[in-house]
Amino acid sequence: MNVYPPGIPDTEFIRGDVPMTKAEVRALTLSKARLRDGLRVLDIGAGTGSLSIEAALLCPRGEVTAVERARGALELLDRNIARFGVTNVAVVAGEAPDALAGLGIFDRILLGGSGGRMAELLHALPAALAPGGWVVANAICLESAYQLLARFRRAPWFGCDIVHVAVSRGAPIGSLTRFEPLSPVWIVAAQVEGE
Repeated sequence: MNVYPPGIPDTEFIRGDVPMTKAEVRALTLSKARLRDGLRVLDIGAGTGSLSIEAALLCPRGEVTAVERARGALELLDRNIARFGVTNVAVVAGEAPDALAGLGIFDRILLGGSGGRMAELLHALPAALAPGGWVVANAICLESAYQLLARFRRAPWFGCDIVHVAVSRGAPIGSLTRFEPLSPVWIVAAQVEGE
């Protein structure tokens, strides 16, 4: 299997019925996270593990912790970790923010889902980040994007950045090509006060 992060083709992952961050959005999310080798990365709502795995490949001497609550997703996450042979991903079964207790401090947090507990998560994130650390959150709903933006524009956050991504992929229609849209995503990034 050829692996070229960021933006590993979606077809390389075992997917099932679990939502997955698509390759184009994954590449932008990882770019906004400003990853470098040796970082501790937390992926909340890891799903199939696509972001966790790419982060692990980009930070081979770092550590990635993938938090996921759904049993079906946890099975796929384990299978994808084995498929890609990454050894620096630890899986935590549980619901954030409760599952964050005892995990320590991270340099980067990737937030893919809130499980309806966005306000609690946003309150817990600064304590889980090292000074100067970054959080990058993906939202598919306008209300979630607004909640992220409103919170990340206040202390202890700064440098808030939001991008709306609407990707359409080419698909054959006979001998021609048409475009099939993916669900639009808001990517919101912010840095916590510190360094």
